[in-house]
Amino acid sequence: MSNIKTAPKLTELKAVIVDAEGTELTRAEEDLFKAEKPAGFILFRRNCVSKKQVKELVAAMRACVGREDIPVLIDQEGGTVARLRAPEWKEYPAAKTFGDMARQSKKAVGSSVAYDQFASLDEAFVAARLNACQMARDMAEMGITVNCAPVVDVPAPDCHEFLSASRTYCEDPEVVGFLGEAVCRGLLEGAITPVIKHIPGHGRARVDSHLSLPVADVSHSELSATDFKPFKYLSQSDMKTALWAMAAHVVYSSLDPDSAASISRRITDAVVRGEIGFQGVLLADDVSMKALGGTLESRIRNTMAAGMDLTMLCNASFADRALALSVTPKLTDAAAGRIEAAERQRVLNSGKRNDERSRSATV
Repeated sequence: MSNIKTAPKLTELKAVIVDAEGTELTRAEEDLFKAEKPAGFILFRRNCVSKKQVKELVAAMRACVGREDIPVLIDQEGGTVARLRAPEWKEYPAAKTFGDMARQSKKAVGSSVAYDQFASLDEAFVAARLNACQMARDMAEMGITVNCAPVVDVPAPDCHEFLSASRTYCEDPEVVGFLGEAVCRGLLEGAITPVIKHIPGHGRARVDSHLSLPVADVSHSELSATDFKPFKYLSQSDMKTALWAMAAHVVYSSLDPDSAASISRRITDAVVRGEIGFQGVLLADDVSMKALGGTLESRIRNTMAAGMDLTMLCNASFADRALALSVTPKLTDAAAGRIEAAERQRVLNSGKRNDERSRSATV
């Protein structure tokens, strides 16, 4: 009889992304992850000291689950949100740097320029793509496969500075979608799956969702004309099955006055999967954030009931991670299929030049 252990199917894994306490797994974490088998992991600054250490930590995480293709995520936007820091890693510019480049170029040719015409005129697309590709290669070298970027939220004038200070490209939905595409293509070229965030748009948040629940009191038509635009553009591109998206902990009063998007089945079905047409993996933002009320168990169950493929718990105690894993259901067939489709696209796109942009996407 063979002693070779068969890798678990994706549908045998818990539909949650979790983190680790330090630079290597504790024995308790190893036992927990082997028993409960999370569908993926996410790294933070505390987990990243050196390239060799991160590579070993990533390998240990995957070994616990028993699959070499388990997604390992990181927030590496550039600028203030970067888990990989100097001197061990290269520092990269914030999104706003590329937004300023593109916005100035667009002014020079007129505000009504279409995406395809705009791309041929602007060096910002190439700069953003090459920057993302180099960033991706840094991550891929250590076994990381998913980056929680780009941020394609369109900041309103009163958007809270935690997002608008430098993490967003600019206030122009056309430019945001344009640069979001560049970053997604660059990440894929470097063998990293992009996570567009925060769907369907976090740019009207006047408070930090890490601390309290933002409410966007604007009409559906206004949201469609601005906030949804970059997400819809990317969802209709030739990358549509290669992308993940992170759902926002924001209440949109015209869409569902009772629930944040991350826990609203109405918004998932009618807006994210419907109007925007997003077909990729849908991930709830961190359920430990104070934007969501109730117990940890209720937060997880609510994100799953809303139609998320995956929920996520970050920066929590070991006891809370154990609780989250115990109450999170296993991946559905549909979620597993979307994760597998994105992974296939990541592998296929690795090393390809993406200078030729999709002409099929329209907003």
